[in-house]
This record gives sequence, structure tokens and C-alpha cells, in this order.
Amino acid sequence: MKIFQVLAVALIVGGCGLQIQAQDAKQIVQQAANTELAADKNDHTCWIFHEVDRKPKNSVVQWVAQTHKGEITRVLTRNNQQISKAQQQQDINKFIHDPSAQAKQRQDGQNDDKQASSMMKLLPVAFIWTVTSKNDSTTTLHFKPDPHFQPPSRQARVFSAMEGDMTVNNDHHRIQELKGHLIHNVDFGYGLLGRLNQGGSFAVERQDTGQGEWQITSTHVHIQGHALIFKSISEQEDDVKTSFSREPDNVTLEQASSTVMSK
Repeated sequence: MKIFQVLAVALIVGGCGLQIQAQDAKQIVQQAANTELAADKNDHTCWIFHEVDRKPKNSVVQWVAQTHKGEITRVLTRNNQQISKAQQQQDINKFIHDPSAQAKQRQDGQNDDKQASSMMKLLPVAFIWTVTSKNDSTTTLHFKPDPHFQPPSRQARVFSAMEGDMTVNNDHHRIQELKGHLIHNVDFGYGLLGRLNQGGSFAVERQDTGQGEWQITSTHVHIQGHALIFKSISEQEDDVKTSFSREPDNVTLEQASSTVMSK
């Protein structure tokens, strides 16, 4: 009789421990997500940075200068072909004098931000989280899909089919690294409308670039699949940003152009 009592106590204590750990992990993720959403909403900073963005059909090395009207890009090389300084300036001037191009860039950026915010809100609810390691500066958590989660969109379906790890800065509750991989194929329309293949991966790293402002410094996406039976999906990108420097929040396109051309 006593052995069954001991076994029952062990199971209850063990079960409570796992439940507490799960609750603590979810609280860490929820706090990080809330911090990121608030920071994104309140961030009005503008930066200049160097970027190497490699894609199969469009790889660029460039300087980027942010303004609230759009980003000035000084493309140094495209697909390993050097761009002359005169052509760089000409391309920048064309953008400065094209309000429609600026509006399209802003709209694309707003759509990206909206999608990113939607995915950030799903982090605490779409996955089962466990703490895998912790030190004085960071906490690393592992995530896997929650079988009870019902994805509200196609993007959420892809997102919720991921398993991976996230590292959170303990002092600032900011996400430093998020990486994952598709643990199974994701079909749309029973595979007729599209499929993303198992094994596809992504990884994002972020850093404090100064004055408590965090920026994405590297993005790696490698996903394969198909859409509409015949169209191939190839999301292959390796993007690295370095040499961040702060610009005035009210910097104009012309001022940003002058600064970026001096790099």
C-alpha cells in the first residue's frame, strides 16, 4: 500500500513541476512578445546600415538610409556586378523624385510590419514552450506546435508547423534569436494550391544597436515547395546588416541621400 502512495506523490509532484515550468516558459514568451510589440509601435528611429542581401536572382550589397518617407538605398553591387557611383546617385535621385515609388515602399513596409505583429502575437499561443537553458544574460526556450491551436490564416498555418528555439534577453525582455524548421509539409487546398516542404528553415538574429534600440541584424530563410501544381516556391535568402549608425528622427530624403553617398 505504501509503495502506491509514494508513487502517487511522485507523479503529482512531478506533474506540478512540469506545469509550473510550462507556465513560467509561457510567461517569458508572453512578456517578450508584449515588449516587442510595444517597442515596434513606439519606435520612430532612423538608421543607416550596411546590408548584404543574397537571393538566387537578386543579390545586392548596399548602404541603406532610413527616413519616415522611405528608405534610400545606395546599391554598390548587384549580382556581383559593380554599380558606378554616377548610377548609384541617379537611382537615388529617381527615388527621391518619385512619390509613387515612395508610397509603394511605405505600403509594403506597413504590410510587412502588420504581418510581423500578427505572428508575434501568435508566439505565446501557437506553441508549447519549455526552458532549455538560462544564464545571467539570456534564457533559451524550445518551442513545438500546440496541437490544440487553430491557425487563423495561411501564414499562421506555416508558422505553427515550425519547431525550434528562441533566445530572450533577460534584462530587456527582447528576442535575440528565433530559429525553426518545418516539421511536416504544409498543404493548401489538399496540396493543389500549394505546398511547403518539410525541413524548410528560418533564423533571425537581433541586437541592441545603441540606446536600447534593437534591430534585426541577420535573416536566413530556406524554404522549398510549389504552388498551383506547377509553380515552384523558392524562398532562399541570406541577409546580414552591420555598421548601424543613428540618424536624426526627422531626417529628410535629401539629407539621407547626402549621408549615404558619403559612405
